[in-house]
Amino acid sequence: MVDQVAPWHAPTAPDRWLESRVGATRALVCTYAAQRCDEHFTVADTGILRAVLTGFVGQGKFVRSTFAYLGWLCGRPESDAAARAAASLELLHAFALIQDDVMDDSATRRGSATVHVQLAHWAERQRRPVGAQFGRSAAVLLSDLCLVWAERMLRESGLPAESLAKALPVYDLLRSELAVGQFSDLLNENSAAPSLNAVLDIARRKSGNYTVLRPLELGAVAAGCSPQVLAALRQYGTAIGEAFQLRDDLLGVFGDPLVTGKPLGDDLYQAKATTIVVAAGELAGDTERRELRRLTAGRPLPGVIDERWIQAWQRLIVDTGADELVEKMIAERVEAAVTTLADEPGVPSAPRAALTVLADRCTQRTR
Repeated sequence: MVDQVAPWHAPTAPDRWLESRVGATRALVCTYAAQRCDEHFTVADTGILRAVLTGFVGQGKFVRSTFAYLGWLCGRPESDAAARAAASLELLHAFALIQDDVMDDSATRRGSATVHVQLAHWAERQRRPVGAQFGRSAAVLLSDLCLVWAERMLRESGLPAESLAKALPVYDLLRSELAVGQFSDLLNENSAAPSLNAVLDIARRKSGNYTVLRPLELGAVAAGCSPQVLAALRQYGTAIGEAFQLRDDLLGVFGDPLVTGKPLGDDLYQAKATTIVVAAGELAGDTERRELRRLTAGRPLPGVIDERWIQAWQRLIVDTGADELVEKMIAERVEAAVTTLADEPGVPSAPRAALTVLADRCTQRTR
């Protein structure tokens, strides 16, 4: 068992500490990725892989690593080893995003061209045939490296052997849930008319658990937190994970692409049954149901951007009140999560404060 220690006390206010944590994690991930690139990208023409990867891993919000580190801080003091272990999740996230963009054929991510598009453009400049196919294939291989390096970074983090042994089963569960959730998402088409509860279950497994619950649990388990604290963190993680995905689905329809970094309506163009779309279907009256069928049947051809079609979806969702329902669902989950933390005295005050701030950031974000 991990020895009990004095609780961690943040040296600064939670919001400032969270900002500093993001900067520290970015440095850890970029340094580690550069080291692995130096080790493996030694043959001709692999410089493009280094450039694309190091640019990609330095971006993002670093949400998963922050949750993992806060899980650790619920049981142990600050630790360079724990920080490296938590940071490894960002390489895992890079793997997931690169493959997700290939599967969805997305053109942009984080306001820039996706990895497979960048690699396709490079291939075209090199006058290689079938640039698009090259880009997709190379991106998959690069994501595979991120998957391998993520586990290596975790193993080499310096965590005590006992802590690492406790963390690895959660890490395996996280990766397995991610893969199965992605497969469920492939099957999740609006034409199949799934229920809102079914879509929430997919969202929980595909995004919520992966984004909040499992990272938080991984850190807390590694730190040897008590069963009571683990139970509270799991309840918090489940609620905030769901709220995170609900907000993501809202932003997919109403978000500003200049802020979110992704084209507006990606999920609508792919006919995915997101929570906001399914909620609109369940709340629709006869007139709205006819409009929903019309919009579903009139989906633009792949690659065609139709702003009027997106605007019609937006009007339909507002007319049914689905946007208000999803906002209410988000608020309910955030309140439940924060209350759970407040009601568990075993959760130290400093990580509780940071988790409370993070709950709001993750669910009221505009990007």
